[in-house]
Amino acid sequence: MSISEHLVDPLESGWERALASHLASPEEQFARVREELQRRRAAGEQILPAASDVLRAFRQPFDEVKVLILGQDPYPTPGHPIGMSFAVAPDVRPLPRSLQNIFTELHRDLGVPVSPHGDLRPWARQGVLMLNRALTVTAGSPASHRGIGWEEITEAAVRALVERGTPLVSILWGADARKLAPLLDSGEHTRVLTSPHPSPLSASRGFFGSQPFSRANAALTELGATPVDWDLSRG
Repeated sequence: MSISEHLVDPLESGWERALASHLASPEEQFARVREELQRRRAAGEQILPAASDVLRAFRQPFDEVKVLILGQDPYPTPGHPIGMSFAVAPDVRPLPRSLQNIFTELHRDLGVPVSPHGDLRPWARQGVLMLNRALTVTAGSPASHRGIGWEEITEAAVRALVERGTPLVSILWGADARKLAPLLDSGEHTRVLTSPHPSPLSASRGFFGSQPFSRANAALTELGATPVDWDLSRG
């Protein structure tokens, strides 16, 4: 039985194979999460993001990932999360405060113009994977889906990326993401950058000034990979 039979849409084939080989029982793991989400919806909870976007990160090519931006869980505001950590749809205004802070740091770091939109797909097309530890959340309730089974799935995804043996630079924002630093710092082909989360509560405690974008590009160059063009105005 394919993992994808438990999902709204199939995964990218590389991710399908990677998760199947790094989860003890992938069908049961995905089914357990799905059943918990169904139970919560039946109880009246609004689950974010939309079902078709929950596994969006696993639909970009597994073999092309060279930068991992790891967050905690999706935005809890309806209309904001789209299945890529920190990203929003192109028409969302105002931007979430965390994303505004990311753009502020990007401008300070590389002089890149501050983007008026939060569509981060140009980064994804260059091999940047934007993944959360938990892939769903209850509207209005941050961290509400911690422990329902997503962490096992996303940790398996991280293990699979590391074990490819190809260049991987990880940008870990927040305490939940930093828990995977030892796993991600696993060989000469990996580099790990950590800082506090870009949320309004913690951005001034070390996120601002952390220069994740220039440091990621320097690490990619050191590993023999092509740097990322972080300027969203060039699409």
